[in-house]
Amino acid sequence: MASLELGRISIRLYAFEVINNEIQNRLLPLLACVANKDEVLDLQDVFRRFSFDSICKFSFGLDPKCLELSLPISQFAISFDLASQLSAERAMNVSPIVWKIKRFFNIGSERKLKKALKLINILAQEVIRQRRKLGFSNHRDLLSRFIQGDIVNETYLRDIVISFLLAGRDTVASASTSLFYLLAKNPRVAEKIREEVNEVLGLNQELTSCEQLRDLHYLQASIYESMRLYPPIQFDSKFCLDDDFLPDGTFVKKGTRVTYHPYAMGRMEELWGVDYLEFKPERWINKDSVFSQENPFKYPVFQAGVRVCLGKEMALVELKSVALSFLRRFNVELAHSSHHIPRFSPGLTASFRGGLPVFVREIK
Repeated sequence: MASLELGRISIRLYAFEVINNEIQNRLLPLLACVANKDEVLDLQDVFRRFSFDSICKFSFGLDPKCLELSLPISQFAISFDLASQLSAERAMNVSPIVWKIKRFFNIGSERKLKKALKLINILAQEVIRQRRKLGFSNHRDLLSRFIQGDIVNETYLRDIVISFLLAGRDTVASASTSLFYLLAKNPRVAEKIREEVNEVLGLNQELTSCEQLRDLHYLQASIYESMRLYPPIQFDSKFCLDDDFLPDGTFVKKGTRVTYHPYAMGRMEELWGVDYLEFKPERWINKDSVFSQENPFKYPVFQAGVRVCLGKEMALVELKSVALSFLRRFNVELAHSSHHIPRFSPGLTASFRGGLPVFVREIK
């Protein structure tokens, strides 16, 4: 059902409307408030709030207003971050027995996780209740379409809410953060994006449709190159349903866990050449100056085959819209040394430890 709905032109137009409204009415005014004041802004936190507002409005028709100028934060988002962190930290234990014992006795990190999950479930149920209470007069958000469909199980609807939040909020925020980290370190790329945007849209002309985004080949190349170096999901696993063979002939027994690592794959010289550590969008541009997609099995950031990411196109629309709107009005400077190397916090998606502290400068 999600695949069918996300493929509709109407839902894509609605997503573009939601994203553009959040950019114009919240993101840009917030950036304008801190620009040129030598105030350090955590851009990772801003992008998390932005993507949380966007996915809630698009998926559920509700607005948590996390990116208002006063920068409030919803309890839902706080609990979500904590649950994600604690779930990921389970894998860092010496043995699964450690966290299972904690869970049995309801102590330590497992007690915190249980409390966070309880609150998430309550709030997800409240999202569904509010959606029913407000009615389905426009039927534009995804949750309304699910409720109006054949899905009546409340627990299943709750899990859909949580899944869409996890997929639509954290990944886009992670990708946005790493993109602007790399743009701050590579102002040449930022300037080329501005030149392309002005050429495609017209000088000082606003973005008015999704179709305009398709002609921004260098911007798309920059986003793909950023996610090659810093994929939002750094590693992922599948479990083999039946006995099988990998393409190289390796036998994989039924039930085997097979893990692949996009972060490592994006930094392999044999795949990307001797300049594999360079942020080089040009590697995605062909001789006709058009974006050229690599084999998705070489670049599994959006997964590949029948498991390709359902929200891929939505994510790209959001990333492109944010990048072009931001770069046309502002420059971003890293608050720490340009030689600083990002470290990652435990989590289900990649996030910079300590955030992304920056200075925002308005372009004269």
